[in-house]
Amino acid sequence: MVKTFMTIAGLVLCVAGGIQAQDRLQVQGTSPDLYVLHTVKKGETFYSLGRSYSLSPKQIASENNISFEQGLQLGQQVKIPLNNTNFSQKSEPEPHGTPVYHKVEEKETLYRLSVNHNKVPLDNIRHWNNMTGDGLQKDSYVIVGWLKGGGSPAPSAPVANVPATTPPANHPAATPPASTPAPSNPAPANPAPSTPVATPPASTTPAPPVTKPDQSAPPEPVKTPDSNNTGSKPPVTTAPAGSSFEQLYNQQTGNGKNVTSEKGPGGWFKSNASAGKYYALHNTAPRGTIIKVTNPLNGKFIYAKVLEAIPQIKQNEGLIIKLSDSALEALGTNEAKFYCQLSYED
Repeated sequence: MVKTFMTIAGLVLCVAGGIQAQDRLQVQGTSPDLYVLHTVKKGETFYSLGRSYSLSPKQIASENNISFEQGLQLGQQVKIPLNNTNFSQKSEPEPHGTPVYHKVEEKETLYRLSVNHNKVPLDNIRHWNNMTGDGLQKDSYVIVGWLKGGGSPAPSAPVANVPATTPPANHPAATPPASTPAPSNPAPANPAPSTPVATPPASTTPAPPVTKPDQSAPPEPVKTPDSNNTGSKPPVTTAPAGSSFEQLYNQQTGNGKNVTSEKGPGGWFKSNASAGKYYALHNTAPRGTIIKVTNPLNGKFIYAKVLEAIPQIKQNEGLIIKLSDSALEALGTNEAKFYCQLSYED
């Protein structure tokens, strides 16, 4: 009797495995062609994959150029597209959703990661991964969105350990169905999950950058397409989480004693940053540097954090800085190119 029961329980676990049996869901490609790879297991069909990944079975077959009637082969790798139907990048994690990770490459920046994954807001990435800064460590895993819950009989995938530099938000591990052993079997009813859940340390949310009360926003600027950039620089040392950009600027420059100044034309790029948070692209200041940007026409100024270098394309020729659109508004200008003064750590 005990042997028969254990056999039945094993079959239940195999059916409920679905996406669970896969390793952590790791995103492939760049937007707009984002996807994950699924290795077909015994008994899986287009219908079971459709339920697990919240997609039409025929859509999965079409995406992989496989005849729907032909079916799937054991061990076959299947491309599962991530789109508006089954993939969410909203600020709050998808209920019953499964985190989708990106493995950080060498010298990859948070800004570049955002651009390559549907321009997901930087604040969302920080929120999902309990990040207090913008630094990324090579080979660490960062949550970039959530696979929406499908019709699989169990949660999709357990959360795997993530390096401490970019810990993921808490996500419950999948627990196999409880079993009731026979009286002669002293084994516990609920076996422990095979994959431990990474518990990130408590974090403090950094305060938003200081803005000046007299800064008024001009009419919305005419938006131009953003451009890609592959350049990156090593980050500079920053102050503890919670410091404002102005405080960081004062620490980096020794309260204005060690300052490099520049004057020239600036441009702008579209950003999904929260209101009051200003970011910049600059060719010589290391990533993480805080730059004070002043509009000499009206005296307004802001403090912006460097994300990476300015893309070397024709439309950026001659620019000394590119600012996020919210920073442009705070400076009181709506010009595509504007004259500005910069000061930052020498």
